Amino acid sequence: MSELVRLEVDEATGVGTIRLDRPKMNAINEEVTEGLAEAAREATFNDKIKSVVLWGGEKIFAAGADIKMMADRTPAEMMNRIGMMQSVFSQIEEIPKVTIAAINGYALGGGCELAMTCDFRVVADNAQMGQPEILLGVIPGAGGTQRLPRLVGPARAKDIVFTGRMIACVEALQIGLADKVVPAVDTYSTAVEMATQFARGPTVALRAAKMAINRGLEMDLGDGLAFEREVFVNLFATEDQKIGMKSFLEQGPGKAEFVGR
Repeated sequence: MSELVRLEVDEATGVGTIRLDRPKMNAINEEVTEGLAEAAREATFNDKIKSVVLWGGEKIFAAGADIKMMADRTPAEMMNRIGMMQSVFSQIEEIPKVTIAAINGYALGGGCELAMTCDFRVVADNAQMGQPEILLGVIPGAGGTQRLPRLVGPARAKDIVFTGRMIACVEALQIGLADKVVPAVDTYSTAVEMATQFARGPTVALRAAKMAINRGLEMDLGDGLAFEREVFVNLFATEDQKIGMKSFLEQGPGKAEFVGR
């Protein structure tokens, strides 16, 4: 795996941490992108990983794509480059486990787009998020014009993209770009605590719920309901369904110990 992206697994909790580590700003270049792709594949197929935290360290999540690398590229070169970024970011979004971005410092441009691929975002109280690409004469190209409106609505997304302004943690929480704001020293530990809770849950049902929601957003309501029905019924072939319902009947809610099958 790339030295700039590491996947660290805590087998005791089932939490895997995808750690960006490219000094100074975790700028996303081709090597970081390739490292993210490898980490996403490992997180997807490693059965010891039950949930995932995406983290850039105590100082910064990711300040965006590497502008120096892009400045003199031709349209043809950027077609390949941005296509790769979109594909890898989609791989992270489709990890069939609960994913949580732990955001310290800045999550700007490609960094914000990367954070939006996760199911949840835990944001430090001094963090700044945003899509400043318009200030460079371009637009977000790794999912920002698509994932941001789905999170915060089209009008707010247009404001953020059109102005290129930074979003402080309080506003990010208010508009749905952040899911939890905590002191900066607690960002990673809070994300791990959340991930640990999900790692103990019924992993097959959580995977099904994530798939039903994500795929359903791409369908009309009728097709979405049909897809939900199919996924729901299939869960009655799992051990966790039997364990969960038996535990509910015998002990009440919230006491089941799932096995992930």
